[in-house]
Amino acid sequence: MKIIDLFAGCGGLSLGFIQAGFSVEKAVEYDPVIANTYQRNHPEVDVIVDDIKNIDTSDMFAGTMADVIIGGPPCQGFSMAGARIRHGFIDDPRNYLFKHYFNVVKAVKPKVFVMENVKGISTMQRGKIFEEIKRIFQDSEALNGKPYHIYHRVINAAEFGIPQRRERMIIIGTLIDGADIDALWEKTIRDLKKEIPAYFAEVTVRDAIGNLSMTSEDGIVDNPQPETAYERYLASDAHTITNHTRSHHSKVAVERMRQIKNGENYTALNEQINSVHSGAYGRLCWNEQASTITTRFDTPAGGRFIHPDENRTLTPREAARIQSFPDNYVFYGDKRSISRQIGNAVPPKVSYFLARLVKSILAVENSENIGD
Repeated sequence: MKIIDLFAGCGGLSLGFIQAGFSVEKAVEYDPVIANTYQRNHPEVDVIVDDIKNIDTSDMFAGTMADVIIGGPPCQGFSMAGARIRHGFIDDPRNYLFKHYFNVVKAVKPKVFVMENVKGISTMQRGKIFEEIKRIFQDSEALNGKPYHIYHRVINAAEFGIPQRRERMIIIGTLIDGADIDALWEKTIRDLKKEIPAYFAEVTVRDAIGNLSMTSEDGIVDNPQPETAYERYLASDAHTITNHTRSHHSKVAVERMRQIKNGENYTALNEQINSVHSGAYGRLCWNEQASTITTRFDTPAGGRFIHPDENRTLTPREAARIQSFPDNYVFYGDKRSISRQIGNAVPPKVSYFLARLVKSILAVENSENIGD
């Protein structure tokens, strides 16, 4: 089963599909540093390092056969005037990322596509933008007579055995008639529980990072013995693991962190903190889940990212664990890029579930063909 990953990032969405037996034919990522992380972790994939607008208008996908297209076009351009949505949405230059995702779907005609986006996409412009996105993929004329059945669902990563309260919108389109995705969703849960009983079990911060040792300057540390089911799920056989390096905070920031107890944030300080984030200088609790890992997890003012015991923010490896990346997944680039890669990624445990769901959707077509 072949897939194309658009807006591939460091490869979190691809990883789950690869683990489920899919073959990634092409992956598109415009940032060369981020694309390097993808390529080095997935050397078998044809990674296209370019802006999707250049690829869409070329013959890059001409004749490409793929069963599935995955990816989440960034939605920054979706905030447009409501009156222009119906006629201007697909051609509005601010929405070019979505337009090119749509155009690749139109060119390749995959049996299924999976689009991941922020939860708030459903309420932008009082829901009109989300309705237009769904409408476009069901427009027979725009899709050369092949409209998609559209299904959408808001998910929380914590429900997939991930130690993080991360909500996202999942949009699934399929050309396959008769696929009851709600029923297949429940079937996928049952199947995974049989194979991996702890897959959906609640996971805390301690369950995820409790066995990680002291950090090192180069981020390479001895591979710790896994102590929980979650750590065993992500463990590697290597002698060492990478990316376990701490941020160097100012004396002022360290002193602020000293004053903050588990579960508290900047409001515990006797000073005014200039931060746009309500959870700035928040300290994690061992026995709870983390809030959403963002691209600023290495910054105390970026949110609730202070280690439960130490006066520092999370390391990239700790953040990757909370995102459900396996320990053998290595992130390349400078500190800022690695934070972006991990914070923007789709948690691989969510991706693996979606991949298993997509296999069930594709199986509906196969069973119908057998019946014929």
